[in-house]
Amino acid sequence: MKTLGHWLASPWRRSVAAALAGALPVLAFPGPALWWWAWVALVPWLLLVRTAPGGRRAVYDGWCGGFGFMLAMHHWLLPNLHVFTFVLAALLGVLWAPWGWLVRRLLGGQPSARAVTAALLVLPSGWLAAELVRSWEGLGGPWGVLGASQWQVAPALRLASVGGVWLLSFLVVAVNVAVTVLVAVRRARVPAVAGLVATAAATSAAWAWSPRPDADERVAIAVVQPGVVAGADSADRRFDREEELTRRLAGRNVDLIVWGESSVGFDLDDRPDLARRLAGLSRETGAEILVNVDARRSDKPGIYKSSVLVGPDGPTGDRYDKMRLVPFGEYVPARSLLGWATSVGEAAGEDRRRGSEQVVMEAGDGLRIGPMVCFESAFPDMSRRLAADGAEVLLAQSSTSTFQHTWAPGQHASLAALRAAETGRPMVHATLTGVSAVYAADGARIGPPLGTDASTSRVYEVPLTHGTTPYVRFGDWTPRAALLILAAWAAAEGVRTVRLRRSAPPPPAPPAHTAHGSRARPGR
Repeated sequence: MKTLGHWLASPWRRSVAAALAGALPVLAFPGPALWWWAWVALVPWLLLVRTAPGGRRAVYDGWCGGFGFMLAMHHWLLPNLHVFTFVLAALLGVLWAPWGWLVRRLLGGQPSARAVTAALLVLPSGWLAAELVRSWEGLGGPWGVLGASQWQVAPALRLASVGGVWLLSFLVVAVNVAVTVLVAVRRARVPAVAGLVATAAATSAAWAWSPRPDADERVAIAVVQPGVVAGADSADRRFDREEELTRRLAGRNVDLIVWGESSVGFDLDDRPDLARRLAGLSRETGAEILVNVDARRSDKPGIYKSSVLVGPDGPTGDRYDKMRLVPFGEYVPARSLLGWATSVGEAAGEDRRRGSEQVVMEAGDGLRIGPMVCFESAFPDMSRRLAADGAEVLLAQSSTSTFQHTWAPGQHASLAALRAAETGRPMVHATLTGVSAVYAADGARIGPPLGTDASTSRVYEVPLTHGTTPYVRFGDWTPRAALLILAAWAAAEGVRTVRLRRSAPPPPAPPAHTAHGSRARPGR
């Protein structure tokens, strides 16, 4: 231990260790998908930060760990954004700097049982505050929220229906704090064990008492995944492949067919031939088709990504324009300041335009669907709004072809399981190039996914559900509770500091000085 402490005495080595420790939680996400690892992955980082020689160093350890976490979570952006990936990771890592200070404040040295009890609430709240800030679209959105690592764990998904992915993040951090105390602070093991018991009790209570969605009928939804189509005239050739795969669905009694993001590269008003071909496919298959048009519109300026529903008579008029755009991928924030990113990576040369509101569409036989596009499926509030507005099936049209051989496609598809569990609504994640997947209202996968090597169409029998989950009803109460916890702790610390100052003995008064003497020269 002394050797390790001596090695960490170097600021440079300590910074590297913090960055590596911060990167460890990424192993809990797809591709490795070691979900159990999340419950102990923060322990090395916590152990390091609590031994920081001072508050300033703890802040720096928090920043370095946050940088490592963000860089590892988004490492698949490196071929596209190059050096700018490091800049983004460094900027987002700053959000964990205050968390580092909190860790040392509550767990540094030999913390009391009272401090450990506070840490079990305050440190998860601090982590949640960082996740909440970075979930803003302009900072990249809530990709890699710690609780999202539990997308394949049934008890965790049940908890998500109560408090969303935020509740999972809170509990994962709380367990990591408890394990850290068990490892490093023997005198405070009682509150640590109590924290673990409380987490187990919360999970059990959610499993037993949270309402389960009631399924009463099924619909057949087909996903069309054409695979990678690149090179000259790729938009036309992709449409040809999608048309071929869709035609195979004739006679399958399909209720809805879903194509991926950017599945149509031309505005349908400018290309009425494509609209007629889609209408013909709808008549052949007996189902309406939800396509995604990525093109410059003829009725208004700019490029939009739009979910468009097409029936046997052509476009039905139902259209959703993507509202939340991918920073740098679809627009450059503060382009006048950061436009140089287009010269070092594959940032958007022209900003796409935003839609103004979410839309619930009515497909054949009255099926109400709520479309989202691309990384909008990462935002819990968007799917919650669609469910509250009456959507029976959530749909995400996506394309991760740029990152085909990375962890990104699997990570993106996993988000649909969480959105389904949070809302109690089944969700279809349809992509151009994989991974496409369908999840039931409890987050369980329906049928086999379509991997990144697949070019096919597949029909899924999707159970429809009714009822409202606590998360849809009460919204983001977990982040609000976390902010209240932080405010209450800060207020308590402020009161405690004032009391300590008042109870401290006054400093000794300086010796009196007279006209006849002083300490150096007593009067006679």
